Amino acid sequence: MKKLAILSAAVIVALSAPSAWAKVTEAAAKKLGTELTPLGGIKAANADGSIPAWDGGITTPPAGYKKGMHHPDPFAGDKIEFTITNANKDKYKEHLSEGQIKLFELYPDTYKMNVYQTRRTASVPQFVYDATKANATRAELVSQGNGVKGASIGVPFPIPENGLEVIWNHVLRFRGVDVKTSRSQAAPTAGGSYTLVETTEEIRFQYSRPEMTLDKLAASNTLFYFKQVVTQPARLAGTALLVKETMDQEALPRQAWTYNTGQRRVRKAPNVAFDTPGSVSDGLRTTDDFDMFNGSPVRYNWELIGKKEVYIPYNDYKLHSDQLKYDQIINPGHINPEFVRWEKHRVWVVKAQLKEGMRHIYKTRVFYIDEDSWQVSLADMYDNRDELYRVAVAHAINYYEVPTHWSTLEVFHDLQSRRYIAMGLDNEGRMYDFDAKLSEANFTPAALRRAGIR
Repeated sequence: MKKLAILSAAVIVALSAPSAWAKVTEAAAKKLGTELTPLGGIKAANADGSIPAWDGGITTPPAGYKKGMHHPDPFAGDKIEFTITNANKDKYKEHLSEGQIKLFELYPDTYKMNVYQTRRTASVPQFVYDATKANATRAELVSQGNGVKGASIGVPFPIPENGLEVIWNHVLRFRGVDVKTSRSQAAPTAGGSYTLVETTEEIRFQYSRPEMTLDKLAASNTLFYFKQVVTQPARLAGTALLVKETMDQEALPRQAWTYNTGQRRVRKAPNVAFDTPGSVSDGLRTTDDFDMFNGSPVRYNWELIGKKEVYIPYNDYKLHSDQLKYDQIINPGHINPEFVRWEKHRVWVVKAQLKEGMRHIYKTRVFYIDEDSWQVSLADMYDNRDELYRVAVAHAINYYEVPTHWSTLEVFHDLQSRRYIAMGLDNEGRMYDFDAKLSEANFTPAALRRAGIR
């Protein structure tokens, strides 16, 4: 793979070195909210001003917004500054990932990137900023990096020293407390035809609850609960999945159950992890691709490459709009590029290399993580021949009623089959409910069976 240009100083430490597991000093933590953002990004603009200084992000919804609406675009008046195509991509390759370059080459006549003014809109509630500062001096990796202790609510490692800390920041980033969603996904054929799969999802983020304490987390060893039920098409309706994600996966691995409508039974599902094909994904993503990366990091060695300025999807409110129909978004080969907003942002670059003796269909993964939100924005996945295999793209917005920066659509491109799966389509459906009141009783095998019955 091509050498990645390092654009900011980063402490790159081998994972075996004792200092890699050290806590951040009080002096370093004082940078949070001053020269660093409260979550650890560089607060200042970049050298040429193409990335502005962070000024707090979006802190209030735009005029006229009411909860339950699709989110109006606060920047609808912004104009395209320039467009990257296969013909001119070499001019911008310093700020592109290998996966992005490959998509230009695979679809030279249709794939493009409309680049807009950079707006650093990521924000979270004040209690998350406060918790992040507290975490900075006490959070630690445990179980050889397969878990975290000394952190709650906020980002655990806002000043990371290795790749594992960065990926845990993504896994533990704030996305609300109790969330209910109705989303759809499409896996079009090479010709563009598709059958829409519709799901309802409920998530209870134990880790992120304002009242959460270190003692409560240690006692429960639970990061979140997740329940998904397929509602369409009819042949899949009622298929359901329940996941209890743990904070120390060495002490207790992920717990999962599935409900099969044909058998009308709930079964323990220990294989819902790693490279098991994702549920109703047509084999186009793995289980640990969901949310760009999830679950135990134990099968990989994680290397922190540093920071780079990259064009990533950001403020994708146009793509999120309820004025669009799915048929306008889903095109052969890739989603419609006219609705995608690209901006230049600083990202952490992390390389995951499969450990000796471990198995996974991805030998190498390269993640590009937004410095302001810890959202994985891009991921390039390589197979066991070291060939680029899949490219993942997260299209994010600020859900400003919370607020939180989270993907509105995730697209996984399979380069070998020239197909993709688009996950999170909600243009024609109901909007996320961040005010849901979900108890642990919503996330039991019995509750899964009740949800799955049709």
